[in-house]
Amino acid sequence: MNLETLRTEIQDFLETEGLAVFHGHSRALDSEPMVYWDCRRYPDYKDFVKAGKAAGAKLMVFHQRELSADQIDEGLEQLEVLDIPRDEHRVLERRLNELRSYEGFTCALELSFDLGGRVYMFDLRTEWYEELAEILGDLHIMDVESDEEDDETMGGYFSKN
Repeated sequence: MNLETLRTEIQDFLETEGLAVFHGHSRALDSEPMVYWDCRRYPDYKDFVKAGKAAGAKLMVFHQRELSADQIDEGLEQLEVLDIPRDEHRVLERRLNELRSYEGFTCALELSFDLGGRVYMFDLRTEWYEELAEILGDLHIMDVESDEEDDETMGGYFSKN
């Protein structure tokens, strides 16, 4: 999937549809109730835009994310502090470094609009970015589990007074 080309296509389409475009940050973590478009079964952003327009949306928030070296570096830093088997460490390190080849590429596109107290979201990501997110999520879980194990082993050494 080439999100570079699609990014330009989406911008042009939004303008031709007469919608105001607000270039904003990702809204995936907004506190408002979120309704996600089924991008797997209905990947055409035009359908999402037309549905929003038909529902009365006049403003479309457009967010594009490029892969940065910082994301990979953070994953490698997390990996270094984990106590995991050497083979598993090598596999994760190699895969993270392979993902560097996508640095600077568009990895995610989001379109969203507000209606009736909800945020309606079209969230499209590349497969390689999904893989990176999965690796980073796994590293985070391993880190949390490692911290919990450390807390348990120190159980009798600290007074709660």
